[in-house]
Amino acid sequence: MMDSSRSDMGRWGGNPLQPPATPSPEPDRVWDRNRDRDRRRGGGARSFWARCCGCCSCRNREDDDWGPEPSGSRNRGSSSWNRRPESRGSGVNAAGDGTVREGMLVVTRVDLLGSRSDQNRRDHHTDEFEYDELIVRRGQPFYLVLFLNRPYESSDRMALELLIGNNPEVGKGTHVIIPVDKGSSGGWKAHVTKASGQNLNLRVHTSPSAIIGKFQFTVRTRCEAGEFQLPLDPRNEIYILFNPWCPEDIVYVDHEDWRQEYVLNESGRIYYGTEAQIGERTWNYGQFDHGVLDACLYILDRRGMPYGGRGDPVSVSRVISAMVNSLDDNGVLIGNWSGDYSRGTNPSAWVGSVEILLSYLRTGYSVPYGQCWVFAGVTTTVLRCLGLATRTVTNFNSAHDTDTSLTMDIYFDENMKPLEHLNHDSVWNFHVWNDCWMKRPDLPSGFDGWQVVDATPQETSSGIFCCGPCSVESIKNGLVYMKYDTPFIFAEVNSDKVYWQRQEDGSFKIVYVEEKAIGTLIVTKAISSNMREDITHTYKHPEGSEAERKAVETAAAHGSKPNVYASRDSTEDVAMQVEAQDAVMGQDLTVSVVLTNRGSNHRTVKLHLYLSVTYYTGVTGSIFKESKKEVALAPGASDRMTMPVAYKEYQPHLVDQGAMLLNVSGHVKESGQVLAKQHTFRVRTPDLSLTLLGAAVVGQECEVQIIFKNPLPITLTKVVFRLEGSGLQRPKVLNVGDIGGNETVTLRQTFVPVRPGPRQLIASLDSPQLSQVHGVIQVDVAPASGGGAFSEAGGDSRSGESIPMASRGGA
Repeated sequence: MMDSSRSDMGRWGGNPLQPPATPSPEPDRVWDRNRDRDRRRGGGARSFWARCCGCCSCRNREDDDWGPEPSGSRNRGSSSWNRRPESRGSGVNAAGDGTVREGMLVVTRVDLLGSRSDQNRRDHHTDEFEYDELIVRRGQPFYLVLFLNRPYESSDRMALELLIGNNPEVGKGTHVIIPVDKGSSGGWKAHVTKASGQNLNLRVHTSPSAIIGKFQFTVRTRCEAGEFQLPLDPRNEIYILFNPWCPEDIVYVDHEDWRQEYVLNESGRIYYGTEAQIGERTWNYGQFDHGVLDACLYILDRRGMPYGGRGDPVSVSRVISAMVNSLDDNGVLIGNWSGDYSRGTNPSAWVGSVEILLSYLRTGYSVPYGQCWVFAGVTTTVLRCLGLATRTVTNFNSAHDTDTSLTMDIYFDENMKPLEHLNHDSVWNFHVWNDCWMKRPDLPSGFDGWQVVDATPQETSSGIFCCGPCSVESIKNGLVYMKYDTPFIFAEVNSDKVYWQRQEDGSFKIVYVEEKAIGTLIVTKAISSNMREDITHTYKHPEGSEAERKAVETAAAHGSKPNVYASRDSTEDVAMQVEAQDAVMGQDLTVSVVLTNRGSNHRTVKLHLYLSVTYYTGVTGSIFKESKKEVALAPGASDRMTMPVAYKEYQPHLVDQGAMLLNVSGHVKESGQVLAKQHTFRVRTPDLSLTLLGAAVVGQECEVQIIFKNPLPITLTKVVFRLEGSGLQRPKVLNVGDIGGNETVTLRQTFVPVRPGPRQLIASLDSPQLSQVHGVIQVDVAPASGGGAFSEAGGDSRSGESIPMASRGGA
């Protein structure tokens, strides 16, 4: 088993399930001590219509157009003119007694044109949301229809109101008043497009800097007969999101193919493994599934984020990075790298974000468990759902700098054996985070564009477990003084690996600096395809170039060891290359070291190999195999040292991801050159084979077949399948029992598609003996024969169902 002397595992593994913190009933009161400012300044004494528009702000000639005060009305400063609309029920008049007098302009009904098939939803690219409420993107007009008790007249006054939060205030943007046909106020305006009998069609413009969230909606009218106010009705609520299609929105993206991929795509690829053995898995983001949008807004509420700050994507993305993990705020996911997932779900078993987010929304409890790709997958879902262009990014050989030195420091004894008790810095085989696109008005010019947001809880930022948003451009140039968290992220992608050897007097000396060992490859899913895109160049100048070295030295100068490079000295004429055989779980394998003498003199190398298992986070177990050899190299000659590793040797020690770490160290007798290399490799896991049995049509039952062969000679126990796909299948958990050694099984499942178009159905298998087993199939769904684009027949979401196997076969 793994050595638990390192603190990394226990810190996460010991995190208990926390009860939900009671959400603040009024987040604005918690965060903003100036909430009563307007009242202290006398703002509360102004009437609704005075606050509504400048033309009504005082008793002047324009004000006289209103005509005489309604009979029995109160003063303009009275509470009846400023009262918040009541919930669904009768309208209120100026007297506040609910009486509707003859001649008043009464709104009898509102049609927000918010159904999925209406033009509003199509124009705002929100028609895929499985909601029937109006969902719009800010900075873009939408249309609605008011049904009145009489025709609208030129002397009538009307204003629309949008309210959010428990204490809406005009000054904070949480109470928006939009006078109809009275010009623009902060980007908000409303115009009559058609008046036909007792129907009034309006075009409403939202501000490109509007708060995002779920707004209540009401209408006020005023005429000589009195004032009417439409009561609040849950059916008239409006969701407002960020708008990457709007040039005035700071999240604007000027590439339609980017918007299609990074905002609207509901599935994607997440990469893992090692640089030489890259694995990929399909992830169901599911940002349009019913309930997910409410879950995303609930996350902001649970954090107590002030509504007034929810129009700023910098603040929103930072809150999301904090809330997707559970540390210090009872957020969405509990991180666990211990290997013991008995109290929850193995992070490798998740196939998407929907089940996680809906569980959090439903229960208020943090969901067990997550690791970096799960945190990143959920973050992509949340940010895309809210309207931010976001992609999931994998960094191979990702450093975790624990002492702000901006270098990866690895310590060895006199014989170059790793001193694990000193090796607090670690290099993750891979680490997954997010890029989201926005302008950065809080930074100097030149730092707009992609921003790193990382929800995996590694280190605190300003006392909170969050990371970013951090400009990718600042990372590329080593400008580690730019907010937020640039030093930490720079170290992840472009620090040097520094090898320290203990000397006879107990001191440590730098014996080797590996300059190309960190951030060796940074990838994401390509636009409009399932191919892998290399985006390393956006994070780093070419390795070894003058610009790249300058960035490293600029960053290191701001670290805790600014003079780390001053003590380097070494003559290097022997090169070393490490190779590992590509093997499937259950097979034997071989690791090799190739030495090459590039000099003109004879060289003798003493070589030592240490093999241990490792978590993908770089936390290693004890050494379970080692080998020593002395190699003589003539000038220009090469030699290979091999070490076979049998399945029975590594199997008892394996942990998540099936990864192993080979530490290679050597010493050249003649020159004193030190050779050092850490090489991580993994044994691969099999894929699930998915086959669609028949055509897929909206609203009609369809069947999929899943085939799996156990690659191990041992029985897999407590096997669980997961199945999920947006528009196809709500998250489903299937308990299938045991699968014998080298046995092949076939499983069939039915589902009912609810949305047409190309969809991804994703499956996973998990058991205590084998994890990280996935499969995916594309399902092209035809519309229902009646022509409807959507079906209310949702996929089955039963959890924990016991499923008999359709067939079992031998090896």
